[in-house]
Amino acid sequence: MTASAQEEEPQPEVSLGRLALLFLKLGTIAFGGPAAHIAMMEDELVRRRRWVRSADFLDLLAVANLLPGPSSTELAIFLGYRLCGVAGLLLAGTCFVLPAFLIVASIAWAYVLYGHLPAATGLLYGVKPVVIAIVLQALWRLGASAFKTRLLGALGLLALAASFSGAPPLPVLAGTAVAAAAVAWMRRPRSAAPDLGAVVPALPLAGAASATAGAGLAGIFLVFLKVGAVVFGSGYVLLAFLRADLVVQRHWLTESQLLDAIAVGQVTPGPVFTTATFIGYVLHGLPGAVVATAGIFAPAFLFVAATGPLVRLLRGSSLAGAALDGLNAGSLALMAFVTWQLGRTAIVDRLTLGLAVVSAVLLLRYRLNATWLVLGAGLLGAGLALAGS
Repeated sequence: MTASAQEEEPQPEVSLGRLALLFLKLGTIAFGGPAAHIAMMEDELVRRRRWVRSADFLDLLAVANLLPGPSSTELAIFLGYRLCGVAGLLLAGTCFVLPAFLIVASIAWAYVLYGHLPAATGLLYGVKPVVIAIVLQALWRLGASAFKTRLLGALGLLALAASFSGAPPLPVLAGTAVAAAAVAWMRRPRSAAPDLGAVVPALPLAGAASATAGAGLAGIFLVFLKVGAVVFGSGYVLLAFLRADLVVQRHWLTESQLLDAIAVGQVTPGPVFTTATFIGYVLHGLPGAVVATAGIFAPAFLFVAATGPLVRLLRGSSLAGAALDGLNAGSLALMAFVTWQLGRTAIVDRLTLGLAVVSAVLLLRYRLNATWLVLGAGLLGAGLALAGS
């Protein structure tokens, strides 16, 4: 069947049960990061089942990329809404996240109980340098599109310098967005109508106050709610926010614990944001895992539900587009900064340095699936630890 024929044929009605089963399946096998998740959704919903037209799928993907939060999860939520309305929105997003939540919570339970055993320590010893290589790959891949002008490159360097000087992530991102929008405003033809109001949707909750409560359930929820509402650019930018909030400001985690959480997020299916599940469990057991996960994903559901009327405004606004470009440049700078910080914890000897270098080459040159690297390095580390015990 030709693409044009597919565009013209009526789309089938989808029951909530079938929708739930599909996204449970996708959430269980969704290894490989957001790009892989999106490819799986396209294969299942557009090519195999023909539940969604390819043009509609691309439109929803484009809008998801404009929102803060996990883009593949937001795409799942958009697709659920398109197919089954508000009930589908809630069901698709929940079912996509649920398998990862259960897997990560189980690993966190074992980590808390057995985290100092040689096998577990060795597993993370091998995985941590691979995580650094994975983030470096994301930086390399995204950099070409994020720093597409000299202005954006300069903003990225300024954001990186500000991060090294100790500036919190949120003001850095807000600064790059405002600066890019301001330059775009100055370059506008004088006869053009102002559209400053269109910048507002590009900075949702940018002024959200940080949670000041301790590591109780309310404090955990508020911290992760804020993070879920403001992270732009990539799931890996999450690392910068978590480090600033949980390691530097509140001292709830150590650098090593944060890197362990990131490593678990890499070795499991589903969105990188389920790192919050692991951290919540470490801080407050299963209730902490639940509230951290609910907090970090709640903004994604709210943003998807609220963005329908704003899509055309965002696409038609030069200022909103410039602000989003500035956010992306700042996001990449934060990723580079947190990679440097975490790399000092992960790369501790010649073996870990070798693992990081070899992993980076395999990812960048040969485009090896990151999942196999994480699993292989974890098994190598665990084997070395058991052999030496």
